[in-house]
Parts: sequence; C-alpha cells; structure tokens
Amino acid sequence: MSSWINQTPDASPLPPVVRGEGVYLYDKSGKRYIDGSSGPALFSLGHGHKDVRAAIHKQFDTLEYGFSMDFSTEVVEALSERLVRHMGSHFGGVFYISSGSEATETSLKAALQYHVANGHPSRTKFISRRFSWHGATIGALTVSGNLGRRRLFAHALPEGVFVSPAHAYRPPSGITPEEIPAFCARELEQAILSHGPEKIAGFIFEPVVGGSLGVSPAPEGYAKAVRAVCDRYGVLMIADEVMCGVGRCGTWRALSHDGVWPDIMQIAKGLSGGYMPLGAVLLAKPVLERIKSAHGNLEAARTYSGHTAACAAALAVIEVLERDALIEKVAREGDYLKARLDEALGQIAEVGDIRGRGFFWGVEFVRDRETKEPFAPEALLHRKLRARCLENGLIIYPGSGIADGRRGDYAIVAPPFIATHAQIDEIAEKLARSARQALDDIRH
Repeated sequence: MSSWINQTPDASPLPPVVRGEGVYLYDKSGKRYIDGSSGPALFSLGHGHKDVRAAIHKQFDTLEYGFSMDFSTEVVEALSERLVRHMGSHFGGVFYISSGSEATETSLKAALQYHVANGHPSRTKFISRRFSWHGATIGALTVSGNLGRRRLFAHALPEGVFVSPAHAYRPPSGITPEEIPAFCARELEQAILSHGPEKIAGFIFEPVVGGSLGVSPAPEGYAKAVRAVCDRYGVLMIADEVMCGVGRCGTWRALSHDGVWPDIMQIAKGLSGGYMPLGAVLLAKPVLERIKSAHGNLEAARTYSGHTAACAAALAVIEVLERDALIEKVAREGDYLKARLDEALGQIAEVGDIRGRGFFWGVEFVRDRETKEPFAPEALLHRKLRARCLENGLIIYPGSGIADGRRGDYAIVAPPFIATHAQIDEIAEKLARSARQALDDIRH
C-alpha cells in the first residue's frame, strides 16, 4: 500500500528513492536520475554531501536541540552572524522557523507587530501579486496569488489585495515590458490609496517568481519603483526569497541584483540545502529596533524555532558555499546553463520562452509561439512531461496555470550549484528529449 504523499497528482506511485550522491538519485531498482531542479530548487549542494552530513552527526552527538525559549546555542549565534554578514548589515536580527510557509507567517506577524509598536494597529492588510506563491498555511495562502493552489480553500480565506505581476513575457494588456516598472508602481499606489494607507501593513513579493510564473525575474527598475511607493506610504516591503535566495540567482540575496533593500526578508530552501527543515526571517534594523523598544522582541517563537541540529546543517551549507565559492560559480556559469537550454530546446516550436537567472531557469511551453497561446489544460502537458522526464532519468519541476490560472505549462530547471558542465549538458539534453516525447504524446 502506498502513502498518499508518495503519489503523483493522478494517483500513480512515485519511484522509491533509496540513495543520493551529488547531483544524482537512485531508486530501489538501481535506476539513476539526474536532479535537474534540485527537487523544488532545494538541494543547492546536491545529495549526500559529506561535510554537511558530518556537521549534523556531530551536533546530534552533543545536543540535538536546545529549546530556544530556554537556551541560546553557539551554532545558532554563529549562523545568525554569518547570515547577516552575507545578507548585509542592513539587517539587525534573524528569526528561525521550519519552512517557507512559516517564514511567510512570521514576516506577516512582524509587519503587524511593527505597526502596532508605531501606534498604527489599523494597518492590517497586505498587498501581494497575482501569480505568486508564499506558502500553504492559511495566512500564507491569503497573500498567495496562485489560483490552482488556492482553489480548495479560497472560500475560507480572508480577502486579499492583489496587483499585477511584473512578468515580461506576458505583460499587462497594452503595456510593453519596458513600461512594466512604472505601470506596476502606479497600480500598487492606487491599491494603497483605494484601501487607505492607514490600513496597509506591507507589500510582499518574490524578486524572481518561482513555480507560479515558471521563473520570472522582474524587469530592471521594478524593485526600485515599488520600493519608492512603499516608502511614500509607510508600507513595509517584504521580499520572499524562499525559492530564489541564498545563491540560487548567483547572489546571496536575489534582490541585491536590483540594488534594493527590503524591510523584511524571508529565506528557506537553500538555507539548509534540503538537509534539515529550516527557514529564516531577517528584519531590517529600524523594524527590529522599533519592535524591541515597544515589545521586547518579535512574538514569533515556535516549538522548533532555531532547532540546533537544523541550524548546524545550515551553517555547514554556508561554510561549503563560502569555501568552494559556489555562489560565484552560479553567477559565472548561469550563462552556460541558459545557452545549453537555448541550444537544446530553442528549436522546439512549442517552447515559447526560456527565462531566469543564475541556476534558476524556467521553460514555458505554448501551442503557438507567435500568439503565446497556451495548451488546453485537458492536455496535461506538464504531467506528461514529468512522466517522460522520470522515464529518461531526469528530475525537473513541472507545473501549469502560469498563463491564466488554468492554462500555461512550464518546467523549472534549477540544478545543484555543484553541477558540472557535463551534468548541465545531460540535464538539457534529457529535458529536450522528454519535451519532444511529451509533445508527441498530446498529439496522438
């Protein structure tokens, strides 16, 4: 009998994985799969990294967890110091949780607590973007604009405030990609004014959108434009870097590419590289200092906040990233990954766009490249692509709904940072072969 969690969306069983080594995974039969997406853009160092495993083992040998309401631990303090060093002295403190969804919850609570500290308890609403994803908990779903993932719960969610995504491939009607920053800034300002600045707590967005837009970096100038609007009305800017941060885009902070600092930033996934469940929220110094002066601390502690062994894993991951200059490698070799995807997939007529940054790329499939018309959802191209990839020994991150909430198939390519050129070639070639096979499947 198979657990429900070990099934695909169409209820077929998943291959039973038993071992991981580097960029490869092996199932029970011995079949090898190259991890072309780091799972969900998670395994930045790949699988079975001896240094990370040794750090976790060493921590468990001495102390598995010093409950954070009772104790501080050296490893947590060391991790926090290292994170602030890399993310920037703009940040004053780090708060740990166990997932990206919890990171969103903590970010929202921090924004609310900041406004209460300032004597503005009426600031309770958050603005987010359509075609966004901030997590699966109820609070995170409230600010998530992914229609497919909200569908079963939308009737129970508090009303959210949504504005347009900054998506160059499918810009708002009548707007060119170059006009997106100004258009989106005006739309954000209008949303703040229509609801009342005194009611808006924060604006949350992904600097590079992951699964809800098939990897979409905002056009140049967007982040600065919305930063200016937030500053004008006292709205906190929350950068969700759960998927795109910690080196995935070739910089420690994805938003540093845009020359912008957020008031609150959340990270997860690459923070511990998939070795332990861990997320973190970093607060800008003025935000943290105001909260501390009014309330003593952020009201965000949970049972496993700052789990010692999880933080030991993250500290080891960061040490490997530093020692092996892997974020610099991602920045340097992102162009190679893009070129190989272009070469392998560019001649497929149904590939509409290949976009991204660093080791974070999305491939969007369309019926017609000129009109950008998506495939019908009933064709289930993304599921057929996934099946063909697994058959060919490739793991990618496929999905749908990025065109209008129902239509729009894509695949995310986000290999571990340790991937060699030969392994990148293998990923591109297997994805191209699988895409051609999946497209043939929906034609017959």
